[in-house]
Amino acid sequence: MDPQKEALHRIIATLASKNEELHSFIDTLSHSLRGVQENSSKVILDLDEEFDSLYSVLDEMKASMTNTIKLEQARKMQELQNQHSQSISALESSEELLEFANNALDIKDPEGFTKAAKQIKDRVTMAPAFRLTMKPKATDCMTHLMVDFSQERQMIQSLKFLPVPSAPEVDFSDCLVADNSVTVAWRMPEDSKIEYYILEYRKTNHDGLPRVKDERCWEVVDNIKATEYSLTDLKFDSKYMNFRVRACNKAAAGDYSNPITLETRAFNFSLDSTSSHQNLKVEDGCVEWDSAGGKGQESKIKGKENKGSGHVTILKNTSSGTPSPKRTSVSSRPPSVRGSRDRFTGESYTVLGDTCIDNGQHYWEVKAQKDCKSYSLGVAFRNLGKFDQLGKTNTSWCIHVNNWLQATFAAKHNNKAKTLDMPVPDRIGVYCDFDGGQLLFYNADTKQLLHTFKTKFTQPILPAFMVWCGGLTLFTGLQVPSAVKCFQKTENGLSGSANSLNSVVH
Repeated sequence: MDPQKEALHRIIATLASKNEELHSFIDTLSHSLRGVQENSSKVILDLDEEFDSLYSVLDEMKASMTNTIKLEQARKMQELQNQHSQSISALESSEELLEFANNALDIKDPEGFTKAAKQIKDRVTMAPAFRLTMKPKATDCMTHLMVDFSQERQMIQSLKFLPVPSAPEVDFSDCLVADNSVTVAWRMPEDSKIEYYILEYRKTNHDGLPRVKDERCWEVVDNIKATEYSLTDLKFDSKYMNFRVRACNKAAAGDYSNPITLETRAFNFSLDSTSSHQNLKVEDGCVEWDSAGGKGQESKIKGKENKGSGHVTILKNTSSGTPSPKRTSVSSRPPSVRGSRDRFTGESYTVLGDTCIDNGQHYWEVKAQKDCKSYSLGVAFRNLGKFDQLGKTNTSWCIHVNNWLQATFAAKHNNKAKTLDMPVPDRIGVYCDFDGGQLLFYNADTKQLLHTFKTKFTQPILPAFMVWCGGLTLFTGLQVPSAVKCFQKTENGLSGSANSLNSVVH
């Protein structure tokens, strides 16, 4: 190509990338502008509610204290009114008695005087004026009900907005992606009394800064007490994951940290429904083996294969019993399901993955149903013949499990089988190093090495599966496990010596 055109293409690519970055930034700014407006309105409403609540409390306190004063006023007035009435009555009685005594002084008859004097004495003894307390039962002082709100006034005048925690800082160097787990670590820029943290994450296929308009929503992990958190047992079905953290105290949640993007690449594939045998039905991520699903022909293998899987894809037997492989009959499948293509036929109950492997290291796992009679899993070239069974040609490599009549567990390639003298794992891991020319099978739970094929792949390969009378579940979106990586380093460094993963014959 002309050097000037090459330079122009580079400039165009740079401009296109910059334009996409600007579009994303403009979207972020627009989102922030809307957020400022919406959040400002919200906090103003919250402020009104808080002040209304404060006013309400003050009004209630004022009404309560006013009522207390009025009750005290009524009590004192009642006491004093009673004393006042009693005193007036006593005074009237005393004045009458005084007048009677003065008149008694004018009595000349000794007997009459003596009688009057005795009456006066008796009346004085019983007179209310001499039985009343001459001290008011209540005072006019009300100072004990006075208030001083100077302290409270100062408190109200010192009201401020809530202390919001600073945004955490994510330690990118301390973040770890391994074994389908992600550990995110962060720190606070200053000493703060943090109650807990909130971690948010989402999957994406965009490798730049997180975009406002993304196809997936943020997922939330709340109430994290430490300054790191691990998400485990993830399915890596996207190239990247975005993460952000915010701190919360007793009062409020702070700003988000600057988001980070971590790479979460893994091998993802589904089953290619156009490659499946007529007795396999692939739809909605589910593959079913159906003894009456194909065009009329006989199956001659005892324990031959048929299979499917994909991102947790299930292949299962739908027949009511276990038919003899000698008598398996098939009928034509509607064109809407199968089309007109017969990729595999005869005894090759095979389905291939829909994604080629032409470089790199990849890993996936398979779990067989408990009642599965026979199955194989491995890889094959794309040109695998329509009648070919996995492991019986030089274009396919697999391990085969047969639970029909006589149980066998073997590694197969080019029509040669090597018996594997060990229990069949519940779940099998497949590791393919295309560039290194290695295909390894592991016990997915213990990471015990089951078998290794060493070869040179001369063309792209596809994951391949066969199953008969049973089903398989496929797990993709898995990283190469650390234990497998460690074993590979040891194996490459020691040229196949014994190792902790109990390697079996190569």
